[in-house]
Amino acid sequence: MKPTVVLVHGAFADSTAWNPVISELAKQGIDAIAVANPLRSLATDAQYVRDVVNGVGGPVVLVGHSYGGMVITEAATGLDPVRALVYVAAFVPDHGESAFSLSGKFPGGTLGEALVTFPLSDGNTELKIDPAKFPSQFGADLELEDAILLGRTQRSVTQKALTDELSADKPAWKTLPTWEVFGDSDRNIPADVFRWQVQRSSPQGVREVAGASHAIATSRPDEVTAVILEAVAFTS
Repeated sequence: MKPTVVLVHGAFADSTAWNPVISELAKQGIDAIAVANPLRSLATDAQYVRDVVNGVGGPVVLVGHSYGGMVITEAATGLDPVRALVYVAAFVPDHGESAFSLSGKFPGGTLGEALVTFPLSDGNTELKIDPAKFPSQFGADLELEDAILLGRTQRSVTQKALTDELSADKPAWKTLPTWEVFGDSDRNIPADVFRWQVQRSSPQGVREVAGASHAIATSRPDEVTAVILEAVAFTS
């Protein structure tokens, strides 16, 4: 039985960012669904993903982009249907680490300069990328019109979600086969973060894509799909 691919977007994106990957997977006969990640807190986002995975009714390859890597790591711990993890320009956290702490581990990221913040009625703070800066910050290798559209449809994330620490004592990537794919021109998360994570996590497979931005799932769907298909083949 082939696994279903469950795709989890990160901050400043929405589930449609996976559309090119879903189309490529469909050509290979692979079912895929994209989760609408709430982006409210790590605990609630992970619980929602767990609910989606449990509703699939079969084995799952769980894929996360960016902050979505935090979510799939938290969600997959002890979750029986999950057979493998794929991290797409994503955080691969250990216990006690947050997206915020990992993103600042190495210099080179320019996300902080592009962010706009505003208060919420519950006392939290919401963050988004300034739409005028979004094309160069998030999707520099996309056609300008496509990058502008992504910036206008981005979903904001709470500061809490980005600063919440992974609670799992033994992260799922320590027990499940994992794959990692990222670009060397990512401006949200420095490529050195990804390379350091690879050294620590020793994934089953890894691919570094020259010139790819943080929007790698949209701009380089062929490369991302190829890595996901490796995970599917391994678990089938």
